Amino acid sequence: MMLRYLGSTKNLAGCVGGLLGVGLYLIGVVGWFWPFVVVALYAAGALLAPGEKVRLVPDASAGLRESLDALEATVSAQASRMPPSSVDTVHRIAEVLRDLLSRPRRLSGDPELQHAVVRLAGTDLPLSLETYLNLPRWFAARRAGAGSELVTQLGLLEAEAHRVAERFYATEVDRQADHTRYLRDRET
Repeated sequence: MMLRYLGSTKNLAGCVGGLLGVGLYLIGVVGWFWPFVVVALYAAGALLAPGEKVRLVPDASAGLRESLDALEATVSAQASRMPPSSVDTVHRIAEVLRDLLSRPRRLSGDPELQHAVVRLAGTDLPLSLETYLNLPRWFAARRAGAGSELVTQLGLLEAEAHRVAERFYATEVDRQADHTRYLRDRET
């Protein structure tokens, strides 16, 4: 608790106020009562500084990244049971989701986007794979539709992961396009 306060905005603002009090003493504005001025300016800075932001939404990204790693390991271990190219599709989807989850603060700034990523990584992708892998091997091999259903689901999930990434990186894409326009306009 104490270490948390030391790095807080309130403590930093109070320290600036206290240093201002020491500075006033050093240039001769305040005399023998300088310690009281330092304490008063520290208290004023600490009281006037804004409090820390409240974070009620839990950061599920760390747990989801671990789940994605475990999911990829399971899929790789079961590669012989999986339809052709589905293992590669799972790795591509996990790569996109892992990249988005590596920026939890930015992701938490857009609850709708965060929900989409959490749903993809925590529910949709694992459910598709679990449902297929829980079919008996002989049944999945005999029923051609089971594998094609999984391939279709993974294709839809990959498309959705890319749509979510497009929304996530929209600002950077716009900034890049603006810079290209600027450079072209500068050329003429």
